[in-house]
Amino acid sequence: MLIVKVGGGKNINWGYISEDLTSLIKKEEVVLVHGASSRRDQVAKKLGVPTRYVNSPSGYKGVYTDKKALEILSMVYAGLVNKSIVARLQKAGINAVGLSGVDGRIWEGKRKTNILSQENGKTKLIKNTFTGKVETVNTNLINLLIDNGYLPVITQPAISSDGELINTDNDRNIAVMAGALRVKKLVVLFEAPGFLKEPSDESSLLRKISKKDLPSLMRYAKGTMKKKVLGAIEAFEHGVKTVYWSDGRIKEPIRNALAGKGTMIK
Repeated sequence: MLIVKVGGGKNINWGYISEDLTSLIKKEEVVLVHGASSRRDQVAKKLGVPTRYVNSPSGYKGVYTDKKALEILSMVYAGLVNKSIVARLQKAGINAVGLSGVDGRIWEGKRKTNILSQENGKTKLIKNTFTGKVETVNTNLINLLIDNGYLPVITQPAISSDGELINTDNDRNIAVMAGALRVKKLVVLFEAPGFLKEPSDESSLLRKISKKDLPSLMRYAKGTMKKKVLGAIEAFEHGVKTVYWSDGRIKEPIRNALAGKGTMIK
């Protein structure tokens, strides 16, 4: 089984991804996870409540998720974007089923009602947020779908043990999911050829990284790339053997990733 996680950037080419998946699912079981950050930000701005970000004291960038932000996230991720992706996959002949982490408690975690944010050199306590971390995965439902010929297409939000919607991080979610499903390979597609030592210079691509060197990459990672590094570290802790970071804008993006044409970590 292979987990493919696709980022939510505006230049991701879902046509190329769909074409690649059409041939891939004939050879291997696949679970697809996707983001929708670019579309979320567009919708939030149009609704007059632009996305706000927080920086944790440990240096990770996250979305400030109050009740209104959670409503927009659920509407865009689980509704607009998820169903658009499923429709595209169905058009390509793939029997996809779109689900959020809430459905069947596919992703269940614990809500963090309070978080710390670093602002202007000061640490601030932010209360009443709807963020969390996935801790358990409903593997029975995922396997049921795959065993009956469906491609699960999963996205935010997740659900807490108390039945509340929570915003979690997909790069960390797939690490937990890989452990639960005993998946050994993760493909992560985004708007870059792989891990760039210099984010603005695509020639600085690192093609091979040892998993033991991942913590040292944090000093080169910028923005959301830090969460991808953290997610990879956690994936190896959950038993994953190889993580592939690669370009979601090009033809045959998954096959290119698996061929080592992006960044391969093992």
